[in-house]
Amino acid sequence: MAQTNTQSKASFAPQLSVPATYMRGGTSKGTFFKLSDLPERCQVAGESRDNFLLRVIGSPDPYGKQIDGLGNGSSSTSKTVILSASSSSDHDVNYLFGQVNIAKPMIDWAGNCGNLTAAVGACAINMGLVDADKIAHSIDDNADSGICEVRIWQENIGKTIIAHVPVYKDANDKVQVQETGDFELDGVTFPAAEVKIEFIDPVDATSDMFPTGNLVDDFDVTGCGLNTDSVKATFISAGIPTIFMKAEDLGFTGTELQGDINSDGELLAKLEKIRATGGVAMGLFKDVSEAQTSQHIPKVAWVDAAQSYTASSGKSVDAGEIDLVVRAMSMGQLHHAMMGTAAVAIAAAATTQGTLVNEAAGGQKFDEVRFGHPSGTLLVGGKTELVDGRWQAKKVSMSRSARRIMVGEVFVPADAF
Repeated sequence: MAQTNTQSKASFAPQLSVPATYMRGGTSKGTFFKLSDLPERCQVAGESRDNFLLRVIGSPDPYGKQIDGLGNGSSSTSKTVILSASSSSDHDVNYLFGQVNIAKPMIDWAGNCGNLTAAVGACAINMGLVDADKIAHSIDDNADSGICEVRIWQENIGKTIIAHVPVYKDANDKVQVQETGDFELDGVTFPAAEVKIEFIDPVDATSDMFPTGNLVDDFDVTGCGLNTDSVKATFISAGIPTIFMKAEDLGFTGTELQGDINSDGELLAKLEKIRATGGVAMGLFKDVSEAQTSQHIPKVAWVDAAQSYTASSGKSVDAGEIDLVVRAMSMGQLHHAMMGTAAVAIAAAATTQGTLVNEAAGGQKFDEVRFGHPSGTLLVGGKTELVDGRWQAKKVSMSRSARRIMVGEVFVPADAF
């Protein structure tokens, strides 16, 4: 007689699929979503949205590799973007950025990603979020290519960014985004089409670009592990809050590569203490303990005069082709190139005479500077003004590139969020 199996079936959660685009923007990669494509409970800020995005990227991962998600175990690739059509006549698309922590169940929504900004305009066009007539009229009647100016509202920081996206007419006379080209960006292996980015009024007229009121401060670093209790620092809030210091005051040369910094746990801990202490000095934190829940801001960077060095690719960078060298930390690691938002801060500080960044570049008045970073060099432009005793950055510009890597569906276990 056959026996009846009374054992219940194992329970499990099915997977849900959600449309997504995987893109490189500048020297970063991220997973892009259209807001309306997200599960309904993930279309608003909160635990469900965060848990969904954490699972997409593969965090938290105690192994630090994000093997079970789309992240690649680095701050440059542990990123998410949510786009939506703008209801404002002044903008085409809303852009929300989330920096996903690799090891912790945390997403930092406090700042922007300047690198992925380069991909927002192109992605918005491809997602159908930019007005079709505007796209069509971005190419003259007798031309085969042109530039579509996409006006972006950066929701994290409440700022306008303009992306000049190259477009062309395909064989069917339909306007498409041009992604391939001959523009070379240090930190990216292959050339692509150039995307010019303008950050408009990156500092509020009512805010202090230099939050302490000074271009250079005596920064109290007592207890941070340095050989001194005070170093010179320029604190700036443009693009992203950043603490600039002299390389020599930190025991550095300004030509460090990732291997020189990221394998030294004691050094990383020292730099994290400096970051937390600087956050208090800038008014971002009331206490250094708050830095643990805000790892995206502020950034720590160090500068020095132009000097020759070998970039991570083996390429030689000659002192004669740059104005200064800069290194910056991102999410507890030396960045492999330069964060786009930190490049905004560099541009604003370099074009303001009297800052440590400007002094490292030679101290004269600049409209643009080319700085050396671990992967090579980057040219940035800026315009700052002293208005009623308050420094303001009117515009910062740079060139990046972007490319779609994958368009399809991402699968997430239904019980993950």
